[in-house]
Amino acid sequence: MRERATATLTTVVIDDEKLACDELTFLLKDFPEVEVIATGSNGPEALNLIQKLEPELVFLDIHMPGLDGIEVVRRLREKDVDLPYFIFVTAYDQYAVEAFRLQAMDYLLKPVDKGRLAETIERASRAIQEKKSPEYPVVARSAGPPVAPRTKLLVRANSRNFIVDANDVIFATIDDGLITLVATNIEGQSNYRTIEDLQANLDRDMFWRVHRSYLVNINRIKEVVPWFKSSYQLRMDDRNRTEIPVSRVQTRRLRELFKL
Repeated sequence: MRERATATLTTVVIDDEKLACDELTFLLKDFPEVEVIATGSNGPEALNLIQKLEPELVFLDIHMPGLDGIEVVRRLREKDVDLPYFIFVTAYDQYAVEAFRLQAMDYLLKPVDKGRLAETIERASRAIQEKKSPEYPVVARSAGPPVAPRTKLLVRANSRNFIVDANDVIFATIDDGLITLVATNIEGQSNYRTIEDLQANLDRDMFWRVHRSYLVNINRIKEVVPWFKSSYQLRMDDRNRTEIPVSRVQTRRLRELFKL
């Protein structure tokens, strides 16, 4: 009898064949340590779900319309973000070499054997628990002496360069390598190249990396909104009342911060 894992593995299943997707999802129900939080049917949908939900584990078909599974992993790797563990599930064995070159955790052939699936999940569970222990720090600290936080930031908008108080910044987000700063009275592009670099120059007690793509001013959080599968979104104090997802890694800090 398998030993039950102590933590849930948030999981996404992507397959363009609905029957295959449903069958794998059904098999995974027998593994209490696995929580399937979403399913998808093509490559673009896979990219969106993985970046939005930040699962720990992804079962990914190879042959799919729009974008195949191999290309999905390649594109995510190019974004230089934390990746989930990928398990390719396919009817074709000729892509195994390429899959493992992309550091896939495993390569399962259809129809999926339940015993083989159990071995894969056990391996994934061990890897994820080792990755979490010791527990990730909430904010990565850079080496060297501490840097005095900046109180002013430059924002480019309408071909002009504006200077804003850091306290007035509500949140920052990055998309395709471009950082957008949303402040009280202005929205525009930052001259920082990465969210990490921006965060390193701000007050760490005030600015929190709630998601790989978002940095928020804790003092400008308007509302904590229950969302999908025990996760949360933050409704910010900007004119659009923007809702920002909280990654599952950061949910614990959210609960501690607001005593949820």
